[in-house]
Amino acid sequence: MADTDPTGPVLDRDEVDRALARLGAEHEAIETSLLALQDHAGRRLLEGAQLTGLTEERWKSTEASITLLWTYFDAYTDALRTARDIRSRRRWSTREDLVELTELLRGEPVTVAGSAAATANAPTLHGGHPGRLSERYSLAALVDRMNELYATSLDMVVAADAVWSALPARIDLLAAELQRTSRLAHSVGVRPGEHPAGDDLERITRTLTKLREQVVSDPLAFWKPAEGSSAPGGGKPDTTVYDREARALEDVRREIDAVLTVRQDAEKRIVRLRDVLSRADRTLAEARTARGEVLAKIAATEVPVVSGPPTALQEQLSTAAEYRRHAQWHRLSPLLESLEQKAEDELLRARESLTAVTAPLAVRAELRGRLDAYKAKVARHGLAEDPLLVERYEKARRMLWSAPCDLRAAEQAVLRYQQAASEQLGGAPRVPGQGGPDDRRAPDGRRGPDA
Repeated sequence: MADTDPTGPVLDRDEVDRALARLGAEHEAIETSLLALQDHAGRRLLEGAQLTGLTEERWKSTEASITLLWTYFDAYTDALRTARDIRSRRRWSTREDLVELTELLRGEPVTVAGSAAATANAPTLHGGHPGRLSERYSLAALVDRMNELYATSLDMVVAADAVWSALPARIDLLAAELQRTSRLAHSVGVRPGEHPAGDDLERITRTLTKLREQVVSDPLAFWKPAEGSSAPGGGKPDTTVYDREARALEDVRREIDAVLTVRQDAEKRIVRLRDVLSRADRTLAEARTARGEVLAKIAATEVPVVSGPPTALQEQLSTAAEYRRHAQWHRLSPLLESLEQKAEDELLRARESLTAVTAPLAVRAELRGRLDAYKAKVARHGLAEDPLLVERYEKARRMLWSAPCDLRAAEQAVLRYQQAASEQLGGAPRVPGQGGPDDRRAPDGRRGPDA
């Protein structure tokens, strides 16, 4: 726009018409913007909300700004109407009309009375004079002032509306999911004070309740302005707290899903545990019976002691069954995992114990088999009636089939029978210490002593 000094050149008719057209377009644009702001959903929500904190402080200033905006706009409208009336007096304006129009369009014809109610909280224009009872403006300066107030007011309204549009609905959806998860947790025994996940659900509930209250009463506390952006409403809602609680709820849900899996498989797992422990118990019982047999039938042999039944594990299994009956799934889950490993270890230990206890009987059975195998071999070669072989066979047989059996002496007797049979079958005497046939090896794989 040209120089606003009223002492400058007087505008001609064309300049006046162009200025009035421009001001008229600005008037229409400002009016449209003000009406849109007046009808903005965010502004209506702010008017009816119980605000706190930063939003309460900003809204007081914004309300004053909006009131002042309408005051400025009414003054602008009056000045523009006056200028139009002067221009419409006659088709060809006189010099007196043009001087008057120049003063209106270039000077400071608008006086805005400042009231405490309208301006107490409104921001002050750069270069303005806060506290004055009235201010004088040119039409161009008044437009700048309205644009500034409109931008700050719209920024506040849009920011609050954006937070209210985004966060409360998301919080409500998460709260609904939280309620479903809490009911599911309660059904499987996950409760506050009894399970960490129950404590987490209680904390998430408190946090979401407080978060929603804060978002509703102070939305601007959850607004992150965009860096370097001067556009009204530039930024986005701050969802940091919401995102953290959503992740925490997801972690709890996964833990509850694990507990649900336990509930579905609990009966099968308990039955399987009973079977494993029963097999371990039967194996230990067999080992204890075998130990008595070994002590009765095998002489001079150290037989390992067999432990008693796994009563501690049986008690824990009974506890697991009790947890299942009372639907205490959160306690059942870790107990079953521990029991399954212990039960497998117990069955392995029982099998090892049976193997260790029955080792002497296995040695005796191996010696008996070796003795009978050599007897059959001798018979095939027609030496069954050989006096020496008959004598040594009978001696070894008496030792192996008598109780208690001296395994060391019986093994020597079997070796002597093997040696004699080998000499008869080979036709030459055996040299002591010379390597004999494979069937002269002791049960543990070492060479037996010479006869």
